[in-house]
Amino acid sequence: MADQKKMVEEITSMDVDFAKWYTDIVKKAELIEYTSVKGCMVIRPYGYAIWELIQKNLDERFKALGHENVCMPMFIPESLLEKEKDHVEGFAPEVAWVTHGGSEPLEERLCVRPTSETLFCEHYANIIHSHRDLPKLYNQWVSVVRWEKTTRPFLRSREFLWQEGHTIHATAEEAISETECMLNVYADFCESDLAMPVVKGKKTESDKFAGAVSTYAIEALMHDGKALQAGTSHYFGDGFAKAFGIQYQSKENKLEYPHQTSWGVTTRLIGAIIMTHGDNNGLILPPAVAPIQAVIIPVAQHKPGVLDKANELKDLLSKDFRVKLDDSDNSPGWKYSEYEMKGVPVRIEIGPRDIENNQCVLVTRHNREKTIVSLDNLQEEVAKKLEEVRTGLYNKAFENRENKTYSCKTMDEIIKNLEEKGDGFVKAMWCGEEACEDEVKEKTGVGSRCIPLIQENLSDVCVCCGKPAKHMVVWGKAY
Repeated sequence: MADQKKMVEEITSMDVDFAKWYTDIVKKAELIEYTSVKGCMVIRPYGYAIWELIQKNLDERFKALGHENVCMPMFIPESLLEKEKDHVEGFAPEVAWVTHGGSEPLEERLCVRPTSETLFCEHYANIIHSHRDLPKLYNQWVSVVRWEKTTRPFLRSREFLWQEGHTIHATAEEAISETECMLNVYADFCESDLAMPVVKGKKTESDKFAGAVSTYAIEALMHDGKALQAGTSHYFGDGFAKAFGIQYQSKENKLEYPHQTSWGVTTRLIGAIIMTHGDNNGLILPPAVAPIQAVIIPVAQHKPGVLDKANELKDLLSKDFRVKLDDSDNSPGWKYSEYEMKGVPVRIEIGPRDIENNQCVLVTRHNREKTIVSLDNLQEEVAKKLEEVRTGLYNKAFENRENKTYSCKTMDEIIKNLEEKGDGFVKAMWCGEEACEDEVKEKTGVGSRCIPLIQENLSDVCVCCGKPAKHMVVWGKAY
């Protein structure tokens, strides 16, 4: 029990220091380890298992829509990167360059990919000639490098894992439909599988992806009231096609430029899970991405029959769930604390008295509620508890977001709400001028997160200049 007490004490309370609380969890739950490469991290087996489940669930969704996985090189020649002016300017500050191959200087610098639009465009130019070659619905699961100045595990690192979808279509209508479709895929995944409510919206012109015609995003609110961009989907129009000379012969035998999209999410989603659902005892994982959905803890396991029954339950439940039996010689109390730290959704306790009564105890991680259930219908009860965890996590996160969302008509109202209630989403009207967008951020500290697809008319005038409003914008401080 001393070890258990020590473990809990080593987590800083989120109310005392949210950043330290976050760092404590990623370390204590054995998700990452720091390395000698500044700004880069080792994703440890438990953390990588979460990513594998995110990858598996998303990959199934992508393939159901007809997307195929490919793999592009990790190096981009400088001349290729510079073909799209806006794109290269947007990424220039974050690019890492390879200047030598072995001991010999390279004739041309190679960029370590920060993203792969230019590589896909070069490939498309080689393989697309006719309308029969379209569309191409591609995706890749790779790592990318962006030379960030300030880093934090999962949220912002110099190398990170992600998927980047790249599609090319005959018409603007098809490409725009793809852009919107993938935004909805991300939103549904976050809300259904990660139990994380999101706001779907369009980025302002100043905040869109470099080289895009329009950028859409899903924005989530973390427990501390800061916003996290959880996924993006971009419509490129035919700008990249023109820059890279990609043309196809239409059904009318005319040469046309195709239209492109890209979309992606990253290991940042693991950070979002931590900051949306975690508590002062550690992680709380949504069942869909929990490497262990249920852990079996034998009580008084030295007594006859206890481990036999525990193994029997593991064999039974493993047919439908990801289950672990901890039969180590650590105390039950230590194990309870350990798997709470790791965020396992359901704990199953079974001891001699439970066996006599043909029962066990189920404990749900999100609320620590204990339920005695019969062993005769254990599979159904575990399934029910996992759904309770998912629903409970979503409802709690939704309530947090609603409590920390403020509708404001003036900048004074924004400042007052943030000072009195703390950080959160701010809903306010905007005229569409970048100068006003910048002034709101300068005076209130919150920047535009997105223009929600579902609009509300809070007033007729801009929160900044008083001119006629064009959009309701969600503003916030961001990670």
